[in-house]
Amino acid sequence: MSLTRTLIDIRPLRTSPVFRRLLIGRTVSVLGSFMTMVTVMYQVWDMTRSTVWTGGVGLASAVPLVVVGLFAGSWVDRGDRRRIFLFNTVAQAVCSLLLAVQGFTGHVPVLGVLALIAAQSGFGAVGGPASGVFIPRLLPKDQVAAGLALNTMSFTTMMLVGPAFGGLLIGWAGIGACYLVDALTFLIAFYGAFGLPALPPEGEPSRAGLHGILDGLRFLAGHRVVRGALLTDLAATVLAMPVSLFPLINSERFGGSPRTLGLFLSAISVGGITASAFSGAVTRLGRPGLVMLLGASTWGAALAAFGLMTNPWAGLGCLALAGGADACSVVSRSTIVQTHTPDALLGRVSAAEQIVGQAGPNLGNLRGGLVAGASSGATAMVSGGLLCVLAILTVGASTPELRAAEPATPTVEP
Repeated sequence: MSLTRTLIDIRPLRTSPVFRRLLIGRTVSVLGSFMTMVTVMYQVWDMTRSTVWTGGVGLASAVPLVVVGLFAGSWVDRGDRRRIFLFNTVAQAVCSLLLAVQGFTGHVPVLGVLALIAAQSGFGAVGGPASGVFIPRLLPKDQVAAGLALNTMSFTTMMLVGPAFGGLLIGWAGIGACYLVDALTFLIAFYGAFGLPALPPEGEPSRAGLHGILDGLRFLAGHRVVRGALLTDLAATVLAMPVSLFPLINSERFGGSPRTLGLFLSAISVGGITASAFSGAVTRLGRPGLVMLLGASTWGAALAAFGLMTNPWAGLGCLALAGGADACSVVSRSTIVQTHTPDALLGRVSAAEQIVGQAGPNLGNLRGGLVAGASSGATAMVSGGLLCVLAILTVGASTPELRAAEPATPTVEP
């Protein structure tokens, strides 16, 4: 295969000005979100000097995302997804603006800060599923995987750049300025999506209330390929999420240096960026189910190997491999979900994917911490990685439709 076909497929950027503008807006917005993540952690710690309160930041973000997300997909599948996304983007910008005001004045208690974070997360829980329909509606079938790979690369890059830039801006201009920049990035995301056409659901709109939610759950339970894709993601995150174990393993194996600890997450991001940059071979392969299973298995195996390493450079290599494998798995999973789900149900399935993507890592970090508390960091890491591989092999063996899955053109009717 030629180098040009191995590099990331940029056809969506060339052929779709709407997608290009949307990707720029999303990239800038994700940068702002990672800046705010660092800023709110810094502010809450500065206000309380309590890890309980800094842990509450994650809770304030996760609970609205899950609770609102249960209903968000049904709402999204009943209206114009473009209008829903624009409204919630403006609402998130207002939350960031209010955070900026309190950051400049310094007169809001910590519960007020967490309330604004929770409100912003709730609006994001609706805007996320709304944006989940954009790529399969904007791009032809043979470019959907490439569009998702570009999305993944932009997200992973901002995950690496955003916290560092946020830390620099806090030191230079203070927390208020950092929140203000985040508010401005949401406006750029609004501009990126403003040129979209109206995107009502194709097919019968979702039924109101609980009925619509149950329709989505019935689809997930009955569609073996989509169900297998979400189960694979859940297994990879719940069983092998490594972040909560990094400080302990750094202390057990690598001397406890904060510089080494900082490199752990950077290595995963670098691996993800590199894999995304050379994702052309993966997205053109046309076998997202097989790629996802191989990628998620490699993620687990690489993390298990990391738990055995005593050389820091070898450990960083394992984490970079894990990050690259995860990026391939994420792109393939999203391709499966977005091309195998009928448009009229895509908001609800995207909401489920979003909940899995948020709840899975949190549960995985909890699992790792509990196992490490009863044994050691290395034991928790190795056992989690091996269990992840075993679970994914089970999903693959029991779901031959997933192994053979190709990008599909979803039917209109649910």
